[in-house]
Amino acid sequence: MQQTANTAQVKAWNGYEGAHWAAHHERWNAVNAGFNEPLLTAASIRPGEHVLDVGCGAGATTRLAARAAEQGHATGLDLSSPMLEQARTVAAEEGLTNISFTHGDAQVHDLPRAAFDVAMSRFGVMFFSDPVAAFANIASALRPGGRIAFLSAAEPEGNDWLTALTALKDILPIGGFGAPGGPGMFSLADPDTATGLLRTAGLQNVRAEHVQAYGTWGRTAQEAAHFLLDSGPGRHLLNAVDPATQALLRRRLTEDLGAHVADGAVRLRSTGWLLTATRSA
Repeated sequence: MQQTANTAQVKAWNGYEGAHWAAHHERWNAVNAGFNEPLLTAASIRPGEHVLDVGCGAGATTRLAARAAEQGHATGLDLSSPMLEQARTVAAEEGLTNISFTHGDAQVHDLPRAAFDVAMSRFGVMFFSDPVAAFANIASALRPGGRIAFLSAAEPEGNDWLTALTALKDILPIGGFGAPGGPGMFSLADPDTATGLLRTAGLQNVRAEHVQAYGTWGRTAQEAAHFLLDSGPGRHLLNAVDPATQALLRRRLTEDLGAHVADGAVRLRSTGWLLTATRSA
């Protein structure tokens, strides 16, 4: 990376968290794929356009953008080396030639000015330590009249996976997920906060639409429980208790997720804010 300001996230996404998402990128895409349609509809990518995918991770949405842009180009930006390595591998395997990936911190990365028609993100914009700087930097990379389509996590209680974990609060030290307005995955859960940041960045026609989707977390309750507890947040919580409590947690979470099994899959609901805006022409 050229430079970085978001040091805590650099550490997380180049450590266990990033390695887990890279190794299980197909499973994480199954979790979030239900949001692809509303995101791409809002982005309205046209052939020949240049797209910036912020917090692109392993590149699933960047590949979708590249296909929509056809003779245009899609650039994925992320601060996670393991996820970008996976993104480049999959894009090459799929034969995409109008795609590239950049290792950088969106808060401070030297993005080309007025170079993109669209900036988009699927849950990659909630972790900025300085969201004002990040959104201003992204906005400056848009051409006049350029548009954004960002997905951010909405209310915590609208996420079945978190509800399942908080149901274990009698034996699990729930915490560290972030609260609305603070750093973490729910930093933009308040739509007024999110839209205010976009306006501060100089963007216009700012809107927030509440959306929800169901994602596949596993084929069985046991598989889904293992996947959830093996993720970064789940692993953090498990490490805070003794082995006997860990075993109890796994059993209880498996039982709770059993209520979400249907047609050979565990389907959990998530909610988000679809944030849209344009740069002044």
